[in-house]
Amino acid sequence: MKYKSKTPAILLLEDGKVFYGKAAGKIGTASGEICFNTGMTGYQEIFTDPSYFGQIIVATNVHIGNYGINKDEVESGSIKISGLICKQFNEFHSRQRSDGSLKDYFLQHNIVAISDVDTRAIVRYIRDKGVMNCIISSETSDITELKDKLSKVPSMIGLELSSQVSTVNPYFIGEPSAEYKVAVSDFGVKKNILRSLVERGCYLQVFPMKTSFDEIMKWKPDGFMISNGPGDPSVMLDEVLTVKKIINSALPVFGICLGHQLIAEASGISTFKMHNGHRGINHPVKNLITQKCEITSQNHGFGVKREDVAKIKNIEISHINLNDNTIEGLRYTDRDVFSVQYHPEACPGPSDSRYLFDDFIAMIASVKKANKKNVVTA
Repeated sequence: MKYKSKTPAILLLEDGKVFYGKAAGKIGTASGEICFNTGMTGYQEIFTDPSYFGQIIVATNVHIGNYGINKDEVESGSIKISGLICKQFNEFHSRQRSDGSLKDYFLQHNIVAISDVDTRAIVRYIRDKGVMNCIISSETSDITELKDKLSKVPSMIGLELSSQVSTVNPYFIGEPSAEYKVAVSDFGVKKNILRSLVERGCYLQVFPMKTSFDEIMKWKPDGFMISNGPGDPSVMLDEVLTVKKIINSALPVFGICLGHQLIAEASGISTFKMHNGHRGINHPVKNLITQKCEITSQNHGFGVKREDVAKIKNIEISHINLNDNTIEGLRYTDRDVFSVQYHPEACPGPSDSRYLFDDFIAMIASVKKANKKNVVTA
């Protein structure tokens, strides 16, 4: 839809706070949970990350859209955010590798956005008040009407969203002749997680989230990847039971983000909704095993309860967040199962944590070698 650059737009928060700005993207109305991302680059990867499904993003970087979009810089097949809030939405771009403008990209995917608002004030407000639902509109400024629509938006607490972004049918990635076979449980997997595994000699079958453990095992994988995704892990009861069977399979298991939380839930460790969550590409994390620190890419609104971890004898905390001391990684001490809350595949973000994929491959190689030796001995 065509619109004038000065078309007014409005942002209404769940507690009644209002901000006024200008329309960007499609003329319309969008709602979801408001949250902010502190990354200065990588907006297209953020917009296409399935973990953001159901959320409206506040971009803390002033300029959004200045380098356009590129067809190769996506983490899924479409934009997954519900809407965007930013300071300056650049309709024109200057980048040789660009395939088009962000404006056209938003119009193509029917994404509503609001610009020319004080994003610093918005971030400071929700940083203090905590995440909440919001609604943005460039088609009406009627507060009463918007409040009525916003009241019907469900809370992220208790909301299952992975089924809306998981693949419908299983599919393969990589070379069938690759050395390792990895089963990927897709709860909203990012493409770069799959790339990171294929680059390390893996042949993947990506399974829909509702696939049973027995069905996955028919493929005879060498290891399991439990992917990232949106929503509240505590209500995914069937998936938690499947992950529990995967953990007990004696095969290596690697969980990322929601996968980390599902492994925790399957192990008797509760998750909780965070005041704001972590979203950005500059979060400091300490590896308690190596005592080294890394800068990480993060996107999560739920966390793992530290007091529950202390009750589990065969699980230890492997990583902590240096900003707030929250748990960023877990590992079993008696089997090859580990997980991290952040995104080691990055995109966007630094590559400090990609060693975790190497650790996972080393586990698979070790188990395969041991199993082969046992077969020869028998």
